[in-house]
Amino acid sequence: MGIIAWILIGLIAGAIAKSLMPGRDPGGIIITMLIGIAGGLLGGWLGKVLFGVESIDGFFELSTWIAAIVGSVILLALYRAVTGSRHSHRHV
Repeated sequence: MGIIAWILIGLIAGAIAKSLMPGRDPGGIIITMLIGIAGGLLGGWLGKVLFGVESIDGFFELSTWIAAIVGSVILLALYRAVTGSRHSHRHV
């Protein structure tokens, strides 16, 4: 898949991950896209390591989207854990 396809999958997978995990997130569309792209890579890697399958087959393959969304949810949870703890220590 080309870079445009990865960016598009990342944007959509990141948006789906945010809708599955409602709440405030520090970051806009760029952070969403980066989390989605990295989540797609993470999901593909986890699918290969844990299940021995090639999860990232093509743009229109369901396994590609599932891997990207699962990876994005994992990374979004980690992102919230890291940035949430940083923001909760502010003094008013």
